Amino acid sequence: MNTLVFDIETVPDVALGRRLYNLEGLADEQVAKAMFALRRQGTGRDFLPLEQQRVVAISCVLRSRDALTVWSLGDVHTPEGELVQRFFDGIDKYSPDLISWNGSGFDLPVLTYRALLHGVQATRYWETGEEDPAFRYNNYLSRYHWRHTDLMDVLAAYQGRGRASLASMATLLGLPGKLGFDGSQVWEAWRGGNIAGIRAYCETDVLNTWLIWLRFAQLRGALSREEHTAEIQRVKGYLRAAAEPHLAEFLRVWEAAA
Repeated sequence: MNTLVFDIETVPDVALGRRLYNLEGLADEQVAKAMFALRRQGTGRDFLPLEQQRVVAISCVLRSRDALTVWSLGDVHTPEGELVQRFFDGIDKYSPDLISWNGSGFDLPVLTYRALLHGVQATRYWETGEEDPAFRYNNYLSRYHWRHTDLMDVLAAYQGRGRASLASMATLLGLPGKLGFDGSQVWEAWRGGNIAGIRAYCETDVLNTWLIWLRFAQLRGALSREEHTAEIQRVKGYLRAAAEPHLAEFLRVWEAAA
């Protein structure tokens, strides 16, 4: 079975903001500032509605039968529609078990909205048993099935008041947590052209999520202690062999914490 951990990074959809709020003629920065201000005025916080989010990075950890891989889809020039299509193409091709942190509450709805915008097809993701009976009682859409595990939701026993942030849970477990910057800084990084930095940050998030999932798998008996240790060593071996500086930094911080 293939297991795919995923995470997305987003920025304000300023093209939508112009149309929603009649802001034609304003620069992107001014439109985004207005979007944040209007949201803050209405809710008291800056976080934009999901339909106003534009995907700029999708990062993954793939654990296949014999390998572990960490990467971001496409490259720094890949358009949003292609990023989203690649994500759903991977599900179509491999039918992996999906792992996320708040994927049900954020990542997957955003990906769905952007898929609608760009005319993306996602046949396997929406399968609920009409074509494949195996998906009738275990599909990606049900909150209580294992084909997609939203760790934030599951570990909180599906109770909103019990939810923890990825950074807090990673720190609790002695993992690196947030490195470089956090999600609130993605827009500034995007404006500065630091797409590579956004992708690197997203990759550290999926690594934290994968390591939390391994501990959860041990907790519920899906992995023995020995198997959990072997998976941890597999991750460390991958990071030691990696050439990317952010992966080396992740390993350094992780081992220092231990």
